[in-house]
Amino acid sequence: MSAPSAVVPDSQHKGLVAMLPPRLRDFAQLARLDRPIGWWLLFWPCAWGVLLAGGQGEWALLGWLLLGSIAMRGAGCVYNDIVDADIDAQVARTASRPVASGRVGRRAAWAWVAVLCLIGLVVLLQLRWQAQAVALGSLALVAAYPFMKRFTPFPQAWLGLVFTWGAPVGWIALTGERLEVMALLYAGAWAWCVGYDTIYACQDREDDALVGVGSSALTLGRHVRAGVAVFYALAIAAWGGAVWLLRPDWLALLALLPAALHLGWQALTLRADDGDNVLARFRSNRTAGLLVALACWVVGNA
Repeated sequence: MSAPSAVVPDSQHKGLVAMLPPRLRDFAQLARLDRPIGWWLLFWPCAWGVLLAGGQGEWALLGWLLLGSIAMRGAGCVYNDIVDADIDAQVARTASRPVASGRVGRRAAWAWVAVLCLIGLVVLLQLRWQAQAVALGSLALVAAYPFMKRFTPFPQAWLGLVFTWGAPVGWIALTGERLEVMALLYAGAWAWCVGYDTIYACQDREDDALVGVGSSALTLGRHVRAGVAVFYALAIAAWGGAVWLLRPDWLALLALLPAALHLGWQALTLRADDGDNVLARFRSNRTAGLLVALACWVVGNA
């Protein structure tokens, strides 16, 4: 029997989602349209690449990248749910997902992936060919990600490669120069993603252990808070290196101070066994992304 269509507890738009007919609600939840934090986390690295490369007035480009982030995050979530349906059905937090519960069949889910990818294709065609090539380079990483938890105790490291690919896409969309700056920006984004997804993974530690899949939160054990702090410190260090290469001025580094303080607050106040605390710290990375974007705006506009 399939589970009833319901609004999941961590939905950020419970009222809007509840207004949808059950069938449409399932597809909205399948693409996580009720949880915008995911597309913000995908979009911010795109914005960093554009802004640090000097694209402060590229509003149309940023708008297209935001649309692409919404569509491709949705497509990735649907694909992930198709691949992980057997695992999701065994985990309390994910058992009610539309594919895992049987409310949406695999054929319909694949069709939804195709629709979302078509939207992504429209966005891709707005970019110059160099950025198109870079964006397409992420497809193999995306396709492999759902399987990583089956083979590695640290799948968040792979997610970091996937979910921050927008940084090089945004950079290359404007310039093919100073690739060492772009590389450090991407490295910092990778470490940031590993940190925040380790926080998110704290919600599933018991279930992941029972099912037998890997997780950085499980691997770090009692040292989750310290591990998150280390990855956030690596992120700030890499971003600082990118800023210094672009603008070797100690004052320029101060632009990263608000982001550094915010990430430090996350790590210091994280309570890995408190679900509400974990979800709040994870979602606060929307603010962290904005703070880094403002730093890129300042430095790239100099």
